[in-house]
Amino acid sequence: MHGGKAKGAPKGNSHALKHGRYTAEAIAERRHLIALLRGMKGLIEQVDGEE
Repeated sequence: MHGGKAKGAPKGNSHALKHGRYTAEAIAERRHLIALLRGMKGLIEQVDGEE
């Protein structure tokens, strides 16, 4: 049978995810970019409201 009583990948797995969309670094970068875009949108709304 596939899997059996396996508890998952062994510690120090060389096949573990090291890069890609779901790494902590990539998620943090996306959150930072989203925050910057929200700030830019807020500034644009302020400038448009002042005119």
